[in-house]
Amino acid sequence: MQELTARGAHDWRDVAAATGAADRAAAEEGVRLAYRSAGLAEPARIVWADSPRAAVEAVDKLADAGRSVRHEVRTAPWAEERRRAHDALGPAGWAGLWSATGARLWDPTRALADRIRAGVVEALTVRPEDAAHVRTVLLDAVLGQHDAAWLSAFDGRGERLAGLARVARNAGWWWPYENAVVISERPVALHRDEAGRLDRGDGPALAYPDGFALYAWRGMPVPAAFLDELAGLTPERIRDEENAELRRVMLEFYGYDRYLAESGAEPVHRDETGVLWRIALPDDEDVVMVEVVNSTAEPDGTHRTYWLRVPPTTRTAKAGVAWTFGLGGDAYAPLCQT
Repeated sequence: MQELTARGAHDWRDVAAATGAADRAAAEEGVRLAYRSAGLAEPARIVWADSPRAAVEAVDKLADAGRSVRHEVRTAPWAEERRRAHDALGPAGWAGLWSATGARLWDPTRALADRIRAGVVEALTVRPEDAAHVRTVLLDAVLGQHDAAWLSAFDGRGERLAGLARVARNAGWWWPYENAVVISERPVALHRDEAGRLDRGDGPALAYPDGFALYAWRGMPVPAAFLDELAGLTPERIRDEENAELRRVMLEFYGYDRYLAESGAEPVHRDETGVLWRIALPDDEDVVMVEVVNSTAEPDGTHRTYWLRVPPTTRTAKAGVAWTFGLGGDAYAPLCQT
């Protein structure tokens, strides 16, 4: 059973990260099944859009769509199936099921959905009052593939969720109304780092067929034009950047060790563990690094140098190295360096 649960969670991880054209026929059948399972008449119209941004625009153009039925189609079935699972498994059993399934996907999928919402709001906000309207429309959305976290916990369990699961496996976000549904295509590109954060240095980290895209470096949202600058960075350009968050992105891309070496930084402390370097940045915390040399030689006989970023309050190299081990400076006393 545990093996099947883990396999199902892995499959849903693939669903959450899926890119490429939707299977429109399968997604539309999932929508109709979700409506029937909720006791609703099937929608008279299904409209496709090439991104969540385009979907919000399509919702605004719907005529006689009726009220949102998100509660009946998504919220109520989810709550009912969760109650049934909790009653059948008990608190410990439910916690174990969630830990093995949805909990593994929850943080990255929620973070990605939040970034998409923010990107749609930004893209469609011309006047200040536009933002509130766009957010309201986004509240009507069922997240399709990005509902993978909680759907994974009920994989093969709740018949009332079968339609929702089918849409999720075959399409992106969708907006259910009494008489019409708008469905978004999935992304055509998704780039993330090891931590699951949006991350790409040479293009959009997330892109949809119509050009709606999000740009990010290790999870940090950045303007599209900003990435074009990274290849030609200099220490002077980094220092001149007024936005402290963008400056940190520049530093990560450029390399802290390279920045210190090329910006005239002076060592502030030396001891048997290494060398402590510090350089001040305008309107930001100091960059403080410990330079340590691996005492074990590489196959070619050289000794590799490592640069460890440490808190700006660090005053000695030993304290910095100790911090990387979660120790205080006085408690750090290695028998040998490796």
